[in-house]
Amino acid sequence: MELEEMQAVWSQMSDQIEKQKKITDKMIMMMTQEQYRKKLNKIAYPEIIGAVICYSVAIIILFNLEKLDNWYTLLSGLISVVTLLILPILSLKWISKMRNINISGNSYKETLIEYTKGKKRFKKTMKLGYYLGFVLMFMIIPVSSKLINGKDFFAETKSIWPMVISIPLAIVFFFIFTRWVYKSYITSMNSAEVLIKELEEQD
Repeated sequence: MELEEMQAVWSQMSDQIEKQKKITDKMIMMMTQEQYRKKLNKIAYPEIIGAVICYSVAIIILFNLEKLDNWYTLLSGLISVVTLLILPILSLKWISKMRNINISGNSYKETLIEYTKGKKRFKKTMKLGYYLGFVLMFMIIPVSSKLINGKDFFAETKSIWPMVISIPLAIVFFFIFTRWVYKSYITSMNSAEVLIKELEEQD
């Protein structure tokens, strides 16, 4: 085989290897994108379920506003509705943005910057959500009492002890539950971040 023929064969082999590498890199990026979304789905799906519950409760309150027949239960009802409508929008907005990061279309640096910004915003949103959730926990009590039992929670409570016992228990449960949710979400987000950082070798 002459030198020119060897060079032509070598060039052809190099082209084929380069094409194969591009195909392999593309497959890796697509698989990473899929795994990345699966990690964030562990946050997105519970948030979607939570949104359905929030909107359902808000609709129930709105359709029964006439039953909230004094100023403080009506005010509690309106604050509850606003909070129930805002909470899902806050979380779903940022988790959706993070899920839709185009890993395969962006460079490693662009992806990491976009993800880091989204993570910071989502963590801030989560904290705001916890504050709103804490307010909602107290606002929903008189509303629930009126709509479910037809009773004024404050006027018809004969003993102060049920409130003394139930409110601290509710606060403790709230903080334990929100802490568990926060840790679960951060674990999922960190797992997604690891996938992105593994792409540095491919960039």
